[in-house]
Amino acid sequence: MANGDPLGSTKLISPADFAKGKIESVQEYSLLAGRALANLFKQPIYVADILSQADIIGVGSLPIVLAACFFTGAALAMNSGDTLSRFGAQTLIGQLVAIGIVRELGPVLAGLVVAGRNAAGMASELGSMIVTEQIDAMRALGTDPVKKLVTPRVISTIVMLFFLTILGDLLGLIGGSVAASLLLGLDTHQYWSNAWQSLVRQDVLMGLAKPVVFGFIIATIGCYYGMSAKGGTQGVGRATTEAVVAAMILIIAVDVFVTRLLMVVLGTS
Repeated sequence: MANGDPLGSTKLISPADFAKGKIESVQEYSLLAGRALANLFKQPIYVADILSQADIIGVGSLPIVLAACFFTGAALAMNSGDTLSRFGAQTLIGQLVAIGIVRELGPVLAGLVVAGRNAAGMASELGSMIVTEQIDAMRALGTDPVKKLVTPRVISTIVMLFFLTILGDLLGLIGGSVAASLLLGLDTHQYWSNAWQSLVRQDVLMGLAKPVVFGFIIATIGCYYGMSAKGGTQGVGRATTEAVVAAMILIIAVDVFVTRLLMVVLGTS
């Protein structure tokens, strides 16, 4: 035990200090997110960094997003088919899968997968740069770390998550079609016809607006925890874990409010 302390290195924090620390974290995150957003309209634009991050985020996450959405669509079709068959409405599987995937499950699944994969990567990469003083050297050379490191990741995550969601929606519908035709005996043409007719402009707009919000959350959360990492390699590992947890929780929580806001704006409520 260190210095005869029976608790070792464990430190007890009062509720007031804990609350103060959380408020300060929210303030620091808000400032970082605001600076990253403001830098979108300022020169210079680091195109090479944006393309590099787009490759890492988009291409690297593509197989996982497609697989997750495909099997989720298949599971949704099987579960809804079992329920709808009790009421003789099994032909409505296409409508249920289409609306569920496009409006809700596609964007959320893509966001969670990208958060788990890339928020951790951003936090560990930037955290390693912090503990090795590379970012201090960048500041000494007159380069804004937020402009150079955070803004390209924000742009790339928003753009790539948008297209990943579109592809994920398509694979989710295909997964539902495969399950409906092979396991439930539903006619494929009928499935796609019902799915296509059930979707309206508001559904598509709602499904494509969410990735923009989720992408911003994922990138800024990952970069914030990376930029605030302390305590050497252990601090980097801790920041990586916290970034993934915070990004996933925020995506699920914000989805509720974004859904309600879009329902009011688009007139679907």
